[in-house]
Amino acid sequence: MARVVGVHGVGKQTLGEETLRRQWLPALNDGLTHAGSADRLATADMEVGFYGDLFRPEGEFLAVGDPPYTSADVAEGLERDLLLAWWQAAAESDPGVVSPGADTLVSTPQSAQAALRALSGSRFFAGVALRAMVFDLKQVSRYLTDPGLRARALGRVADRIGDDTRVVIAHSLGSVVAYETLCARPGHRVRALVTIGSPLGIENLILPRLQPAPLVLGGRPQGVWPGGDGLVWTNLADAGDVVALVKDLRPAFGDRVRCAVIHNGARAHEATAYLTDKLCGRAIADGLLA
Repeated sequence: MARVVGVHGVGKQTLGEETLRRQWLPALNDGLTHAGSADRLATADMEVGFYGDLFRPEGEFLAVGDPPYTSADVAEGLERDLLLAWWQAAAESDPGVVSPGADTLVSTPQSAQAALRALSGSRFFAGVALRAMVFDLKQVSRYLTDPGLRARALGRVADRIGDDTRVVIAHSLGSVVAYETLCARPGHRVRALVTIGSPLGIENLILPRLQPAPLVLGGRPQGVWPGGDGLVWTNLADAGDVVALVKDLRPAFGDRVRCAVIHNGARAHEATAYLTDKLCGRAIADGLLA
């Protein structure tokens, strides 16, 4: 088994294990270089826990790309609430995004259409098609609410983690999949969990839906620790990363989580931008040495 296992986020349904490994591996090695580590990862040192195809619609002749979603396809409940949370976060970090409470949107308060319109003009979602945004929402929703799909995704990642695996690095929704995978494997030998652009700390939307269910301590949900005492968990979030709404995971998972805010520029949520950061490289290097 590989020393490092990567777990991707949403929107990768048209890619695959080898494609993502070719994208991530150079960025991982750049991060190690920036951290001053002499360690370098070869192709055999890394595997990708790939589950994106579970969200890919079955092919049909003359049908191309993502389903033609519109704002009307944003379901009430988790999908709508997450979309509105993205909108609020984008407005707080991007002066070009109108706030959900702005007077100009009084006629359609907190509607999916208004949220998608506002987000389409943000730096974070620049160039992202409306149907892709809706599809990403639905991937998060399906993972958290479809037990069969969830079990298959967890199985894909679990199959990549062996006794030789020392580092699991997980992006976006993949951080949820990786966290739940490690929780379900007591006695695993992973020494570094690195989450990047993670939504794990969203208390009212993601945290209560995790498996295993969080404990309630002092009236607040507290997620279980995903390993033994030797596991070091590092969480990195860009200040403008709308998906990583909660940058500090310590209130949700305890003070042992090492949390840092980094700067990816215009590529706030992009996995490879996170991977090249010095702090990311240091977390990986420490895990490889453990």
